Formats: sequence, structure tokens, C-alpha cells
Amino acid sequence: MFQSLMALKDLLNRLGSETLCTEEIFPMDASGTDLRSSYLLNTTIAGVEEADFVLLVGCNPRFDAPVFNARLRKCWIHNELNVAVVGPKVDLTYDYDHLGESTDDLKKLADGSHPYSAQLAAAKNPIIIMGSDALQREDGGAVVNSVQQIGAKLRQSSGAPKTWPILNVMNRVASQVAALDLGYKPGVAEVRQAKPKVLWMLGADAEAITREDLPRDCFVSYQGHHGDAGAAIADCVLPGAAYTEKQATYVNMEGRAQQTYPALVPPGEARVDWKIIRVLSEVLDEKLPYDNINELRARMAEVAPNLVRYGSVEQANFFNESMKLSSTNKSKLSNTPIDVTQKILEDFYQTDSISRASPTMAKCVAAVQNHNTSKYAQS
Repeated sequence: MFQSLMALKDLLNRLGSETLCTEEIFPMDASGTDLRSSYLLNTTIAGVEEADFVLLVGCNPRFDAPVFNARLRKCWIHNELNVAVVGPKVDLTYDYDHLGESTDDLKKLADGSHPYSAQLAAAKNPIIIMGSDALQREDGGAVVNSVQQIGAKLRQSSGAPKTWPILNVMNRVASQVAALDLGYKPGVAEVRQAKPKVLWMLGADAEAITREDLPRDCFVSYQGHHGDAGAAIADCVLPGAAYTEKQATYVNMEGRAQQTYPALVPPGEARVDWKIIRVLSEVLDEKLPYDNINELRARMAEVAPNLVRYGSVEQANFFNESMKLSSTNKSKLSNTPIDVTQKILEDFYQTDSISRASPTMAKCVAAVQNHNTSKYAQS
């Protein structure tokens, strides 16, 4: 996926466009995405085992990041990890202290007037994890500012070293971190404002943008596999290879680059995504300067060298700078309760474009629905 993002960015830049966006929203006031520490899981997935206290704000890791949630459960069982939640009550598979779901609770935690403040102050290696739902609110910038203040208070009370990353963001979309590292902008608001003549959708199936958002004469090209919501609004579909059918680089929420190898050959006319973009660049007379994956990786190393050091994590820094920038945010917290999109997982077998296109998974969903409506189902 990272190779495709790199090739697409190079092509659009050569064509004079800087409007490259992701479907996930992120508050751009204050530090925005200029500092990597603002959008990474800075502690790393394994690093959470060193923490003795975790504060979850507006996230449900059981469904947003199940592997990470399993790590939290492991720490709760073996390390006596204390977990607190600001947001709705959900089943995380382990016990936690529910601090409320109001933005006032964040304010009180920040100024130390919350009844739970004493327990917070007792933590030695605390971390805070913000979810995508908290960041995508209209007052997302104010939420980040409040959480930054809580983090600053925790750093003072805990005596944790400056290198200990207290603030973390849990991204739930694949390669969101890679896109932000390359300079893509979060959210599609800029696309709507630009009123483009041509829209290129690279595996964009979250329905963040619809035909109604675009000019009537806009030509929409969809590139991806298992054509889903994005393919439904496209004028042209370019079939790409699925992750099992190509050698590719993927980046997780902690910023760790990982490499995959093909297990299958792409079916029919499907091709590896970056190769499709490379061929199109030649047709458009803006030929990209790489012909194989090694040359493309050399280009990737020029733009984001940390993302070709496979298996390792480039630690973010500038935590203090991020906090200072966040404090310049003048927006106010709203009265809307802090919530999460997914409290329960109803369609367990259909959660992405691949599983939604699977007849087997569709049968599993039908079986579950029949069971739930059966008079023999347990109440």
C-alpha cells in the first residue's frame, strides 16, 4: 500500500495537484499532523507492557485494534495494569474504572478537580490513548488540547523521563500513518472545496465522499480490489491486486513498516497498484522515474526513510513542542458526550471490502441472523 501511495503522490504532484487526502479525519488546528508524535501510537504495541496505568479517551480497542486490546488484557492479568475510560461503557474483556463520558470530565482531569485525580497522580508510567472517534468530533482540537494538559500533569506527578511517551493515538485505518508521513491530508473536506474535474480513489471504500459532493462533470476513477462503495460511484475501475497478491509495504499505527510477499497471482486483468500508476504516468507524458520495486523503494527512502527500515520503529519526538502548539488552540469543548462508533460488533464476518465480497462470509452473517431470531436462541 505504501508503494501505491508514494507513486500516486508523485504522479499528482507532477500534474500540479497537491490535493491528496485520506478518508479519516484528524484535527488540523494547533499541531495537526506536522509532528509525527501527534498521530502515532508512540508507546508502541509492545511498549504498553511497561505502563502501570492506561487512560482510554473515546476509543474501543476491542474492536478498533483487537491485537492491541489483547496486549492490554495480558497486562491487566499479569502486570496488574490499571485502566480508566473516558467515554461510553463498553465490554473491553477486562475491568476498568469508568470516569464518565462528558467533556467536563476531561476538564476536571486536566485541572485536577476530578475525584479520580489522586489515582492518576499515583501512576509511575502512565499513558493516554486517544481513539479516532475522539479526534473526529467537531471539537477534536479542543479534545486534543485537554488530553495534552492531562498528559502534562501526569508527567509532572509521575516523574516519568522525558523520553517516556505519554500521549498516544490509536488509528484504526490501515496505512493511515504511512499516508500522513508522506504528506497526505486527513479528511476529504479539501476535495469537496476543490470541486475537481478528476477524482482518483485509491481503495477508498468508506463512503467519505459521494457523487453528490462532486461536480456533475467530475470523472471518477477507482483503483482497488473487490470493488466496493468506491467502485459503485466510479466512471472507470482499474482492478488492483489484493494484499495476498503483491509484494507491498504496510505501516501500522505505531509507525512500523512491514513487508508482505505474494501468495497468489492477481486474477484476470488485475495488476499491482503502483504499476498501474506507473503505466498511466507514461500515458500522461509524466513518466515516473522508477521501473521496478527496488527503484520505487529508493524513492520512498528519499521521502520517508523510516518507512523502508522494515520491522523497526522510528521513535517520534517533539512532545513538548506538540503540547505547546496544542495550547494555542482556541476552540472550546462542546457539551456532546464522548462516544465511540462501534460499541458492539454486529456484522462480525463482514468488516471490510474483502469480507463483504465473500459469499462464505455472507452465509455466516445469515446464519448468525437466523440464530438471533430463532426461538431456540438463548436470551
